[in-house]
Amino acid sequence: MSPKPWLAVALTVIQAVSKLAMIRRRVPLLARLAVPYRTLHCWASQQWHPNLPLKLLLVALLMTPRASVAAPEQPAAHATGSQGAVSAGGAGAVDAGIEILKRGGNAADAAAATILALSVTDSLGFCFGGEVPILVYDARRQVVEVIAGQGAAPRLATREYFEKQGGIPASGIQAAAVPAAFDACITLLDRSGTLRLADVAEPALDLLDRGKAPWHPLLARTLRRLIAAENQAGPDRSRSLRAAADYFYRGPFARELADWSAQNGGLIRFEDLATHVTRVEEPAVVDYRGHAVYKCGPWTQGPYLLQTLRLLAGFDLASLGHNRPESIHLTIEAMKLALADRDVYYADPLFVQVPLDVLLSPSYADLRRPLIDLAHASLEQRPGDPLSGQALLAENEKRRGLVGAVHDTTTCVAADRWGNVVIATPSGWSGVQAGDTGVWLGSRLQSFNTWAGHPNCIAPGKRPRITLTPTLILKEGKPVLAISVAGGDGQDQAALQAVLNQIDFKLSATESVKAVRFGTNHHLGSFRQSPPQLGSLLIHDNADPATIAALERLGHKVERSSGPLWAPSLVRITPEGFEAAGDARAGRHAAAY
Repeated sequence: MSPKPWLAVALTVIQAVSKLAMIRRRVPLLARLAVPYRTLHCWASQQWHPNLPLKLLLVALLMTPRASVAAPEQPAAHATGSQGAVSAGGAGAVDAGIEILKRGGNAADAAAATILALSVTDSLGFCFGGEVPILVYDARRQVVEVIAGQGAAPRLATREYFEKQGGIPASGIQAAAVPAAFDACITLLDRSGTLRLADVAEPALDLLDRGKAPWHPLLARTLRRLIAAENQAGPDRSRSLRAAADYFYRGPFARELADWSAQNGGLIRFEDLATHVTRVEEPAVVDYRGHAVYKCGPWTQGPYLLQTLRLLAGFDLASLGHNRPESIHLTIEAMKLALADRDVYYADPLFVQVPLDVLLSPSYADLRRPLIDLAHASLEQRPGDPLSGQALLAENEKRRGLVGAVHDTTTCVAADRWGNVVIATPSGWSGVQAGDTGVWLGSRLQSFNTWAGHPNCIAPGKRPRITLTPTLILKEGKPVLAISVAGGDGQDQAALQAVLNQIDFKLSATESVKAVRFGTNHHLGSFRQSPPQLGSLLIHDNADPATIAALERLGHKVERSSGPLWAPSLVRITPEGFEAAGDARAGRHAAAY
């Protein structure tokens, strides 16, 4: 069959401009043409050459640039390399991080660039005025640190105020905590980075300048104002970074944001912004089969993953088999016990006493482990009593405290050739655009409750107990796996499976993100405190039917999911280099070089 003349011309043009797009990433229209070129080329080849061998078509496909060198619009879910790696949400954000690494920046620089870019590419799950807890392994100092990028409740956000309002809203201007993501990025750059804000913000500005949403040029203008403040502070990098943060939190921008909030019924005032501090904290850590597993503190849900590992350490998971009914049942039952403690005890440790040392102790795990019935699924919430050394909290002492598609968070992992690793879980959604600043605010106050006496009850200046929870694993003092997951209460359920897949089941990062995942809603929902679904077990619908039937016989209320069940991004570090992987089913991307 002869080709249509117009199609031949179109293919020639698209091929040329798509190649140009791979060289010059700042031409978004050309970059987008790379995908239709590949599709049209295959279709046209089959029409023009009906007897063309399949191997020639495969060669044509292989000539299309790979994720690590292609334009950001080309999706890829896994990559390997020896110099650096990034795994995150949007392809454009992954491209931003890799670009910074190739320029000579380190993992902190790349992570900051990725986070800023994610506020554009993943704007439905993370906004510039949101939050981002960060775990950092600093290779030079050989330490793991937490950058606590979570804003507090404004001074006007009292329990009494929200009680009169009928509760904390799930969206809108009154659900906004103090914006924390920008200062967290500045703190990351100042402590562990090598570049300036102007350098790491360039890819995000590129995305904004190419964008079409009405707020894109507004946020670009705000970001350029922050860079101008940095430049005016002079050549000292730390001083200039601080000047950019001061402009946002204590300078002209803070005044504008506070005035807009007051005029539109919001609770954020200048004093809330001016007193915001990004704390650098010690991580929570436990040993699991010779690996040190690190999480943020109990102002996140992260330590419950560590509690679960303490419980599972008493069993030989590897002998039960990966994703077999016995290993799934055991993992779910251990998580239920740890989640019950999360719901009762976890909160901002600056406001309440969280008995974390006891909760993470081997002796407390020994008390709780016999509650796991290997033959039956638990259908009740069973928090323990760490303060009294009891496996179960007495019924008359139980405090009140006893989900769905990924739309509330995104992911970021970056690693470099010098041994630095940064894991972040950026979030912020369902808020409002702060006037003509282009900055969107999140709705994180809904992670509080208004229950008097509960550790996570809202109070001015207090951080909500959030689900955002990066994970880092070290072996013999060196990072071996970094994990970031989006997906609310399911984040640590997916992260836990990634940990077990690495340590117990010896899976690669790519195998891990592709594996069948499972989880439970047998816990208090972290968003507006939805009630627990006792006995719940969620699992991918492509799981082995025999496994599902066995779990049902054990008493689990199995719900099959056609969706991805959360969104993990992983970077695995070996002596040979990096393996970056993200779950393509959940829109994750990865690149390495």
